[in-house]
Amino acid sequence: MTEETAQRETASRSLWSTALVSAFGGPFGGFLWIGSGKLAVVSLVVISVVVFALIYIGFPVLPGVDLGWWANFSGIGLMALWAAIVVPFAHRFKPDRWYAHGLSVLVLVFLTTYPAAFAMRAFLFQPFSMPSSSMVPTLADGDHFFVSKFAYGYSRYSVPFGLLPVDGRIFGAEPRRGDIMVFRLPSEPDIDYVKRVIGLPGDRIQMVGGVLHIDGVPVKLEDVGDYSSGEVQSAKLQRETLPEGISYSVIDLGNSIGDDTREFVVPTAEYFTLGDNRDNSNDSRFLVGFVPYENLVGKAVRLFWNSKGVDYSSRQILDPSGK
Repeated sequence: MTEETAQRETASRSLWSTALVSAFGGPFGGFLWIGSGKLAVVSLVVISVVVFALIYIGFPVLPGVDLGWWANFSGIGLMALWAAIVVPFAHRFKPDRWYAHGLSVLVLVFLTTYPAAFAMRAFLFQPFSMPSSSMVPTLADGDHFFVSKFAYGYSRYSVPFGLLPVDGRIFGAEPRRGDIMVFRLPSEPDIDYVKRVIGLPGDRIQMVGGVLHIDGVPVKLEDVGDYSSGEVQSAKLQRETLPEGISYSVIDLGNSIGDDTREFVVPTAEYFTLGDNRDNSNDSRFLVGFVPYENLVGKAVRLFWNSKGVDYSSRQILDPSGK
């Protein structure tokens, strides 16, 4: 290798190549590319801490401002931000370390990002968004929330892409009455639904005059006041308390077909669900039917953003039992 060749190979990275690598590989990949292992590690730690802090605290909203469009383009914005962070350092370092080579950068970025993100999404927490008003006032349209995958164990529906081809569940735990859960629709297993668990196996569930009855006993239902929002113009806000003492808010829009139903006897290993917006929810009273244990995806536990500018601070924790 000539001296000229050696100098050319260890010359500072160009701004364009640095921007491109940083956009797709993040600051971690960008700093590796320009030859700064220390800054790469620091950026990885700092960004991880900031992301986890924002997720725990919740992302800020602009009151009344619909940022749903931003969610579709946020990836492009982050790519530009990552490039802007790394590019100013491009000429301060020489790519003369083993980790600055293209293949090394690719492998290290992949190993530190994608397997960890996939493992977290598949086995710990997966983000979901609320596309309708069926769970108002607990979940509003535009809410983004995390679902605990390990709360109920794992099935072929709880792990993305069907990568867990098992029958039934492993490490299973049964839902508690009052849980908000995400599940796959039995008739269309590619569709995720979000509802509240009301009936456990063996329960007898019936709606009578808009009041929930479990095993022939009406649950406690108190009028709290009036309710209105961007999704619901006018409704009656009520507080429903289950036999276990778990309580939550529901809304009543008036007389509806779901106010009076037949008695449903919940089969073994299946569950009966209701939406908190009782008069505007397709749930186990209608086409959803009973939900098999195998179809459970996970338990909704925490809100972290609302894309439509609706404040969610008072609703952030979704587990009514506090467990």
